[in-house]
Amino acid sequence: MPKILILLAGPTASGKSKLALKLAKRIKGEIINADSMQVYKEISVLTSRPSKKDIKQIKHHLYGFISVKKHFSAGQWLKLVKKKIKQIYLKKKIPIIVGGSGLYFNTITKGISAIPPIKKKDRNDTIKIYKQLGQKRFYSKLIQLDPLVKNKILLTDQQRVIRAYEVIRFTKKSIYEWAKKTKSEFTNYDIKKIFLNTPRDILLKNIEKRTDDMINKQTIREVKYFQKLKIKKSLSANKIIGLNEINKFIHQKETLNNTKLHINIKTRQYAKRQMTWSRGHMANWNMLYNRDLSILLKKVLKVIS
Repeated sequence: MPKILILLAGPTASGKSKLALKLAKRIKGEIINADSMQVYKEISVLTSRPSKKDIKQIKHHLYGFISVKKHFSAGQWLKLVKKKIKQIYLKKKIPIIVGGSGLYFNTITKGISAIPPIKKKDRNDTIKIYKQLGQKRFYSKLIQLDPLVKNKILLTDQQRVIRAYEVIRFTKKSIYEWAKKTKSEFTNYDIKKIFLNTPRDILLKNIEKRTDDMINKQTIREVKYFQKLKIKKSLSANKIIGLNEINKFIHQKETLNNTKLHINIKTRQYAKRQMTWSRGHMANWNMLYNRDLSILLKKVLKVIS
């Protein structure tokens, strides 16, 4: 029989971590992180990483293990995940991959494209062009070179915009043409795909509560430390929601109420993008929700049984 691999996705603040913990206890599972911001070791509270109490109860993998100073890709994540899955099976346990980063889940379900490596010099040249042209002109030039990118990569997603540009420029093929040739490495697994489809009104309440709980002395220390590191603007860690907002509060450029308001707005926008992604890329997933966690767990157990 094929080995079970559980994927548990959902928007931010949907309750994935709590559900994963309950599920792992019930089925003798271990949890693997699939959140692109929870990989960073310097930022824990702001990224809502599992607590020390949770980690003591169930083994967690790939949380807080890489520096914000380093570039970390979905491809790098996939390599580590494959090793972790093997290690978990050797212990006769079930891997539960949990998070909100759709791109990470795509590497499991659809595979990762075999795009030839781009030389560092060529990548740096692309970044220079981006800086010279600016966000809008660079994006327009990208659309001219690669029309397939239109409506698929946002103007504001600097990292993916630059990546799409360098791929079309140096391979002469669209990043989406490469994507068509990819295949999942997990076809021999019994993959159980679950998306936590939390209703919008409950999601908004959860987001507000989390923001209220989040702003404390520890978070302020995290943001101060992050700013001291002066990492490159092109690195993904800069996208952590709350960094800029809390930094303004620290320097008395914003009130506490306004800081919370701006974090809530950004988080809601992110949750909306995650839900949009799920409709486009996770149509065949099991969309589950129940306000009662014990009933929700029963629904999940029914899917994986």
